[in-house]
Amino acid sequence: MLKDFVKLETFLTTVRERSFSKASAKLGISQPAVTQQIKFLESYLNTPIIERKKNGIKLTAEGEELYKILIRLEKAIHTAEIDLIKIINKEMTFRLGASFTIGTYVIPGECLGNLKKVVNNDVTLNIALSQDIINQIKDKKIDIGLIESPIMDNDLIYREWLEDELIVISNVPIPKIIQTEELYDFQWICREESSHTRKMMVEVFDELGVNCKDFKMRSEVNHTTAVLQGIKKSKKDLANPVVSIISKYAVADEIQNGQLFEARIRGYEIKRKFYIVYSKENKRNAFIENIVDYILNGRC
Repeated sequence: MLKDFVKLETFLTTVRERSFSKASAKLGISQPAVTQQIKFLESYLNTPIIERKKNGIKLTAEGEELYKILIRLEKAIHTAEIDLIKIINKEMTFRLGASFTIGTYVIPGECLGNLKKVVNNDVTLNIALSQDIINQIKDKKIDIGLIESPIMDNDLIYREWLEDELIVISNVPIPKIIQTEELYDFQWICREESSHTRKMMVEVFDELGVNCKDFKMRSEVNHTTAVLQGIKKSKKDLANPVVSIISKYAVADEIQNGQLFEARIRGYEIKRKFYIVYSKENKRNAFIENIVDYILNGRC
């Protein structure tokens, strides 16, 4: 039984995620497969180990004991993996891909240096659209992607990472809370139609009953930095504010130093998730797992 690490890993992941569905997403397998593997363990041990509850799961007494045993086993395996990596010590370049907002504003230079130490090899960063990052992972041109939209693909594993918020910004003071009808009063710098941010905002505006095609469009640009520069370089006109919608991560410094001003739409928070994504082929790759754990633990 101890040789069947796959089912033991499924049990550990289900306990940690407190959910069969979340364990399924993290492991990159179907939810029925998770259930089947847990049932196999229960059959082997001849006792229930997990009880499903409305708000998650609960371990039985036997499940608690199994969990404690597997924690000890996992630590031993992790130590062995570190030793194996030291033995392998192969020359390689770890290839990281990120969407524009993440690659430019969320991943600082020091993070890449720290990642280099984790894998004991060089690390490169390629910045592109989320869809391009997905394609590059599938083509094995990069090892891990950091994206701002879950462009789902059955060959890939998606791990929730950070929560982002899109906010209205301007280079002049505007009301902290904006009524939907006031959106038509501003001059807008928008992302191009193919961007995830633009598509997301169209969905938000549709939900709010706002037709963004009726906005006073100043320009359309192809990435976050262009939006930011367009806002900064616009004439400061209190009567006709120039605005855009952008990630809070991209403008944190400018808002803090008073260079830009933020606002939110009344009664609506525009939230989204950032994701770590990689190939299912790499879900047991020690290098990949080290990087994923490093990022998920907030060290970047």
